[in-house]
Amino acid sequence: MKSKPSVNKGEKSNFRKYIILFWLIVSVPLVLITVIFTLISGGYIGFMPSFEELENPKSNLASEIFSSDGQLLGTYYIENRSNITYEELSPYLVDALIATEDVRFKDHSGIDFRSIGRVVVKTIIGGDQSSGGGSTISQQLAKMLFPREANQSKLEFALRKLKEWIIAIKLEKRYTKEEIIAMYFNKFDFLNLAVGVKSSARVYFNTTPDSLKLEEAAMLVGMAKNPAFFNPIRRPDTTLNRRNVVLAQMVKYDYITQETYDSLKQIPLKLDYQKVDHKEGIATYFREYLRTIMNAKEPDTDNYIDKIKYHEDSLEWANNSLYGWCNKNKKPDGTSYDLYKDGLKIYTTINFKMQKYAEEAVNKHLGEYLQKEFFKEQKGRSRAPFSVDVTEEQIDQIMDISIKRSDRYKKLKSSGMNIDDIKKTFYVPTEMSIFSWKGEIDTIMRPIDSIRYYKSFIKAGLMSVEPETGFVRAYVGGINYKHFQFDQVKIAKRQVGSTFKPFLYTLAMQEGYSPCYKVPNIPTTFKSEVEEQPDWTPKNSDITKMDGKMVTLQWGLANSVNNISAWLMKQFKPQAVINIARKMGVFSQIPAVPSICLGVADITLAEMVGAYNTFASKGVYIEPIFLTRIEDKNGNVISTFKPHKTEAVSEQTAFLMLNLLENVVLRGTSMRVRFKYGIYNQIAAKTGTSQNQSDGWYMGVAPKLTSGVWVGCEDRSVHFQGIYNGQAASTALPIWAYYMQKVYADKSLGYSTNDTFIKPEKGISVETDCGKYDDEQLQEKTDVDESNSSDEFFN
Repeated sequence: MKSKPSVNKGEKSNFRKYIILFWLIVSVPLVLITVIFTLISGGYIGFMPSFEELENPKSNLASEIFSSDGQLLGTYYIENRSNITYEELSPYLVDALIATEDVRFKDHSGIDFRSIGRVVVKTIIGGDQSSGGGSTISQQLAKMLFPREANQSKLEFALRKLKEWIIAIKLEKRYTKEEIIAMYFNKFDFLNLAVGVKSSARVYFNTTPDSLKLEEAAMLVGMAKNPAFFNPIRRPDTTLNRRNVVLAQMVKYDYITQETYDSLKQIPLKLDYQKVDHKEGIATYFREYLRTIMNAKEPDTDNYIDKIKYHEDSLEWANNSLYGWCNKNKKPDGTSYDLYKDGLKIYTTINFKMQKYAEEAVNKHLGEYLQKEFFKEQKGRSRAPFSVDVTEEQIDQIMDISIKRSDRYKKLKSSGMNIDDIKKTFYVPTEMSIFSWKGEIDTIMRPIDSIRYYKSFIKAGLMSVEPETGFVRAYVGGINYKHFQFDQVKIAKRQVGSTFKPFLYTLAMQEGYSPCYKVPNIPTTFKSEVEEQPDWTPKNSDITKMDGKMVTLQWGLANSVNNISAWLMKQFKPQAVINIARKMGVFSQIPAVPSICLGVADITLAEMVGAYNTFASKGVYIEPIFLTRIEDKNGNVISTFKPHKTEAVSEQTAFLMLNLLENVVLRGTSMRVRFKYGIYNQIAAKTGTSQNQSDGWYMGVAPKLTSGVWVGCEDRSVHFQGIYNGQAASTALPIWAYYMQKVYADKSLGYSTNDTFIKPEKGISVETDCGKYDDEQLQEKTDVDESNSSDEFFN
């Protein structure tokens, strides 16, 4: 029997060493990797998001401003991002993303080892850069939620990559696949201030994510590879090719057919680019007013030079819940709301269509007619655009003030440059883009010349309010926010001219006078209370055959006769008129002097519209409001807004004033609304032209809509020389008429030419048909709005 070969003890020892070495080689890396992963996951090797941070990843969400009819007016943002849910995504977006970025997305748990193997074999070893990356959608989301640090070493980069693996796995545990897809699209930066797919769909295609076409969705997904390179604005051809690659991937993985691909690849990008710029778009002045007032801080007297302004702002802080809203309201964690980060949804009273019609009306009249007429009048004048009665010395003073108010001056002064050197820069030709009604003009111009150029432009403001609700439906603060940022609705205070006269007549009606009450059409003299000043006797701007006769109050207001306004002022005294104006919503400072009967007070357009709206709201002053509610990012209502209401005058007084103001349209200074612009339904209105035609006003009250328009230049020394183009009937009235034409033509808005003013249920105790008393007055008509240019105001 053969014996078994003996095994050398040395060989056994070596074999054991090999086994141990083998397991060390296998196990040590596994243990090391396990330890590293454990340390990384626990946050012991650099930052690792906590459970709470994964559940609620921080992101800056833009606050959105919506019109009353659901249209997006604009956003306030650090990142122009608005989140949406998976259900709001087009299926094309989801299919394109999976086919292009992560075809096994639905099967893995955050890491696709097959893709990693492909990268190692083909890209790293084989050098094939076109083989694609190995990052899953979850890993890419991890990188977006918790960005990498800049200038990392190779070791730091490797550790960072491992962190993203762990974060991706954790995300997969915390969220569903659908939620991860939605988070990806919400977080991705599509460039051109389009962060997230909701913004990108609007910016590039002027649509919503659920309405994107297949080729549009493919373009956006194609940008994910490298948005800086595949930028549709700067590199349309390259982006088009990338879009077609995405479509080809969708064919490869059976999301679309070859026939569909062959058809779509021929289609150009077809962008409908909506540039994101708070200075452009619709309702720019309104959006800026809203931003300013919501961010306002509690007034501190040390920050104010103008104490009247401090008083006004203090009242706003105390009484207006919207004023300083972000600082008055706190989040659950006790911090104030941030308009730029917290993703608020702000629902306004603005109607998108009406806002559009209002802006079109301003552009039509000023851009197509009035500005051209002004340029014609000024052509060839050495002192243009300033009035003929302005001296060179006065012009120098105006220009010097304008220089010091300019952004250029403020920036140079803050940099430490002395004033003399700053002023010299205004005489150095500089490249700039300037405004024109035909579009921006790139030119070289001295800054001092650009200031004078801009002073020649006629500005306008328009505000429109619903009588029953106080909802502001349209708000046009100027002609172009990018170049003229001063708000002519809520900020500017201008001389109101004859639009102030209805306050006197309101007081008269409230005190028992009737529209048909007759008064002498003769001058009234006010004795001066100051010894050095002469007595003041206002005069009519025109001589008519009714001068020296007894006329009705109805005729006096219809023709805006100064004699009648002065007579009323004599009866009631300035303070009583101021008191009635206050009740109707005029809170600006008004001097208690007789000359206010001709409209010397400076008042905002918003105040005047609110006051006139009192007539249509049956004598109740309804404070105009701009918002209905504010929601947080999760859709929870955190604030609601309702207008303050106070009874200002009786219902009968309000109706009598509507009757008086109707006659301004039927047979007075506002007749051209009917014969020129074809608006024949019930309208109560008043024109107003201030001294030297510096300001033109038109206040028009329809049964369901009160709207006011102001027109003028930045400086009161810049205006039409003649009354024909300078009067309110030529400057402001046409804008109101164009606006109302569009409003009435759009039946979806609910305003009709059949709407009528409703009489009080108790009826009217006085006669309003003054023709029964005297037909002669009805034959005395004029379409020339009176101007106060011949008056010397008593101050």
